[in-house]
Amino acid sequence: MTRATGIAVAFGIAAAGANLAGAFAVTKSARFGLKFIEGMVAFAAGFMLALALVAALPEALARRPTEGAIAALVGYLLVHLTQHTFTQHFHFGVETHSVSHVASRSALVGLLLHTFFDGVAIASGFLVSSSLGLLFFCAIFLHKLPEGVTISSLAMASGEGPRRAVLWAAYLGGATVLGVLLTEQLALLTEYGLAVSAGVTLYVGASNLVPEFQGKKGWRLPLAFFAGAAAFVGADLLLARLGSM
Repeated sequence: MTRATGIAVAFGIAAAGANLAGAFAVTKSARFGLKFIEGMVAFAAGFMLALALVAALPEALARRPTEGAIAALVGYLLVHLTQHTFTQHFHFGVETHSVSHVASRSALVGLLLHTFFDGVAIASGFLVSSSLGLLFFCAIFLHKLPEGVTISSLAMASGEGPRRAVLWAAYLGGATVLGVLLTEQLALLTEYGLAVSAGVTLYVGASNLVPEFQGKKGWRLPLAFFAGAAAFVGADLLLARLGSM
């Protein structure tokens, strides 16, 4: 295991912990925590869109212009296929209606692929630079809490108990760590992992997270969205400055 992979694994485990934190917020009925997570969805959407469009996608296209663009498209389409084509019922946030066992398990399978590429994104970022790896980690950590909320509330809405709900969140965290570990082991992920991750990040930000708040009234969530994009720009500039010192 290289030093970059070792660092990425540590950050992958930290991101996986956020999945569990989201699950515990649901199983313990932490109402204030869930309200906070709603704002985090909007903030994460802004951060992830900025990361995908300003850093990840340009870096991937600079390395392999044509193949990188195709790989990014494949990543985008894969998430849509697993979360909104094969999956019967899926949206980020707390599930408030009863769902079938088939629907909840199909959502779990869809999210497992997504969270696997969360790990690939962290590892691919660190293979490029520490700065990009940290930015990917921040983006993924921000939406890991809502992700844990989503899968655990789906589990409980389908009749599963709190322990199973937390276990499902742990599965997602494990898929993230697996994605980190396999990125340097599989040549395909080493070559195209960054581009695919850019497409996945773009999908999660634009097609998963933005629809969760864009129809809601008030300024709190839109401001959180713009703040997330601004936070990425600030973090990117700060890391670039620190790297030049």
